[in-house]
Amino acid sequence: MTDSIAATRNDWDDLSESGDGRDQRGRPNWTDVLFFVVLAVGAGYALSTFNSAMDYYEQTILVLAVPAFTWLGWLWRPLRTLLVVTGLAAGFAIWLYQGDIARAEQVFFLKYLFSSQSAILWMCALFVLATFCYWLGLASPTSAWLGTALTWGAVFAGTTGMLVRWREGHLMGPDIGHIPVSNLYEVFVLFSLITALFYLYYERRYATRALGGFVLLVITSAVIFLLWYSFTRDAAQIQPLVPALKSWWMKIHVPANFIGYGTFSLAAMVAFAYLVKQHSQTKSWLKLMPLFVLGVLLAGEPMIFRSQGVSTTWMLYFGIGALIVGTILLFRRPIGERLPSFEVLDDIMYRAIAIGFAFFTVATILGALWAADAWGAYWQWDPKETWALIVWLNYAAWLHLRLIKGLRGTMAAYWALVGLLVTGFAFLGVNMFLSGLHSYGAL
Repeated sequence: MTDSIAATRNDWDDLSESGDGRDQRGRPNWTDVLFFVVLAVGAGYALSTFNSAMDYYEQTILVLAVPAFTWLGWLWRPLRTLLVVTGLAAGFAIWLYQGDIARAEQVFFLKYLFSSQSAILWMCALFVLATFCYWLGLASPTSAWLGTALTWGAVFAGTTGMLVRWREGHLMGPDIGHIPVSNLYEVFVLFSLITALFYLYYERRYATRALGGFVLLVITSAVIFLLWYSFTRDAAQIQPLVPALKSWWMKIHVPANFIGYGTFSLAAMVAFAYLVKQHSQTKSWLKLMPLFVLGVLLAGEPMIFRSQGVSTTWMLYFGIGALIVGTILLFRRPIGERLPSFEVLDDIMYRAIAIGFAFFTVATILGALWAADAWGAYWQWDPKETWALIVWLNYAAWLHLRLIKGLRGTMAAYWALVGLLVTGFAFLGVNMFLSGLHSYGAL
């Protein structure tokens, strides 16, 4: 297994001009030093220009972000380009505002490209197009690069939109501006970006674009929810923070939480690909039924139930989702031939869950500290807290069996898929159906 994975990584290094090989990460070079200087200058400018809009904790986070992003840029070179380009685009947009939020509807580049809502809408469109291109790339590998290019474009647009949204809040009023991770609209954007970035990292590391169609399906689902939520609830509007969220804990708890959600979702879609490949030679649909049913359940989970009945929008979504799952299974043989080896799929699944579990553990601890600060108790068995514990226990058990008992193959893949159901309910279902101390996130 190790030889197969190593060979795949070596193939990628041969195919990529600026690859991600360990030989290119051995020692920091002058480009890493230059990148550090650029980040330091940018942080210094932000501290001097927007000092009045930042509290002590935000200033500390900004300073610590410089060495953190320098290290991440050394680990993964493309991240440096993304940070520089999005920083320039966001800076250009902020300059165009000239301190007046009304210019969002008056200046061409803001209205159609760089205002937060425009940029995030571009992100949504590009993610959907990338999904189609990745699936097209399975039939025509020479066009698969389009999926990668569009995904990078979507990440650029979404990251720019989030940075600009941060500034737009401050332009609306001194008590309105805040880091954009405070409501469902903002965290769905964050979820999409984190999931896409982790996928792009693994795509480059393992030299395969065959998984893009699978992973982008969950991102497209998030995009559909984001658009529905935005247009039906006017959720894209920037609102002042509720008192419970006026805490510096939010600035670190929420991003850590969604690194967990994003990597768990990525692992589940890789697990789905694993099972499709495993059943690629299966002729009996009866043997495919567990995978089909689980896929249909995942497609139906986001449906919105109300007292007046089932939403037409989400019934349509459920139908299309079930059709996509059925189509993938119908063409399982040619799809399975294009997918990477079982060893690579298993390795990606394990690494994604391990990273997600680490960050989710940190997020849970931070959440307890935040709860003690806000409500006077570390744990109160609130529905959100309870389901976060269920998610944590689920992946703790998965990793324990993996490391102690050598959990692999079919069982591990099905478990990762079921884990997405559990994670999805903790992420969104609690907000739909339950109430509690986290009711500020209710739908």
